[in-house]
Amino acid sequence: MTQTVELIQEKTRLSAQGLKESLLAVGADDVGFVAIDRPELDDQRDDILRVFPKTKTLISYVVKMNREPIKSPARSVANREFHLTGDVVDEVGHEIVRSLQDRGVAALNPPMGFPMEMDKFPGKIWVVSHKPVAVAAGLGHMGIHRCVIHPKFGNFILLGTILVAAEVDEESAAIDWNPCMECKLCVAACPVGAISSQGEFDFSACYTHNYREFMGGFTDWAEQIASSKTAVGYRKKVDDQESASMWQSLSFGANYKAAYCMSVCPAGEDVIGPYLESKTTHLKEVVKPLQKKEETVYVLENSDAKDHVKKRFPDKQAKVVGNGLRVATSEGFIKYSPLVFQSGKAGDLDAVYHFRFTGSEQQEATITIRNQKINVEDGLVGNPDLVVTADSQTWVKFLRHERSIVRALITRKVKLKGPAKLLIAFGKCFPQ
Repeated sequence: MTQTVELIQEKTRLSAQGLKESLLAVGADDVGFVAIDRPELDDQRDDILRVFPKTKTLISYVVKMNREPIKSPARSVANREFHLTGDVVDEVGHEIVRSLQDRGVAALNPPMGFPMEMDKFPGKIWVVSHKPVAVAAGLGHMGIHRCVIHPKFGNFILLGTILVAAEVDEESAAIDWNPCMECKLCVAACPVGAISSQGEFDFSACYTHNYREFMGGFTDWAEQIASSKTAVGYRKKVDDQESASMWQSLSFGANYKAAYCMSVCPAGEDVIGPYLESKTTHLKEVVKPLQKKEETVYVLENSDAKDHVKKRFPDKQAKVVGNGLRVATSEGFIKYSPLVFQSGKAGDLDAVYHFRFTGSEQQEATITIRNQKINVEDGLVGNPDLVVTADSQTWVKFLRHERSIVRALITRKVKLKGPAKLLIAFGKCFPQ
């Protein structure tokens, strides 16, 4: 069903209108265009050009999902909609790239989701960050739940991006308003409390539960098998329902455990009507069934998420698991600390930490924890309350539970200057 793409204008530029019509014809619901040199792509440009050096323009497009399946407490219904719509996103990209190729224009369509660059796990395992590209292309803005909200379709969309080795005759601009109403329904529905009412986001909590049958969750499950001496021992760790669910994900495609933040979001011109007509009905028919659903919620030990489930959701059972987010380098430790930081566990901790790494990796960084927030800076900044000097490989093995911190201190592979209790307090902020 390849469509004709209206291409040439002034011999070097593609027709944005022609491209948009072509994408709409093969299944996209909205389209925008962003030049590779746009400031919004400053933190992504190198990665994009690494995978496709010819890139001059990014085509961002959305495919809307059917809303009622996503709202369903039955995860098989919701996940089927995610998978079916994801297939459409990839098919749209495939058709347009083929049409451009047939007209002599090089283009590349990174996948909507999987497969991903797992050799880089747990780092950046995707080729293009679709969300910021969509925002730059005028297809919506990020809500406090970290999903793009389209002004018409709401957050019931999936995103695609096409990299094109040509310019277009008309770019898109970001919209100057945010459809997110900050109604906080996503805060109320999230089973692990990943979204705070102030807008902070607990990546670790979301990743551990919602992505239980993806990536790190699968790694943890495999380790449960490896550490079980008998079948009975395995069943004490993983019940039959969990094993069957993992089999289903392996057979038919990995399934999300929640995504309730998307389910309850009322934003968007096509979506908001019933919510404005009766907020009480929206709460009763959409929000409450998700809150009251009896289900297992996967959390890390000593995490904010575990406390949240116990406090807010008596109908849900928290199960302590691992999530496979193990750093492989001291650089990774510094870079990803904000993603796994637990604000609730930080309590009244107010301290500045200087980290000096030696050996195979040499790096210096400052981590400040204050007012239940974390700030990471390159280099040694300010007056430290604790200085940690560590051989980088030893520190990584300690973080991965492969080396005792006591042994590391005795052998001087890790040295502390300042109160040791501050290192203990630091560790409590990172339960993994």
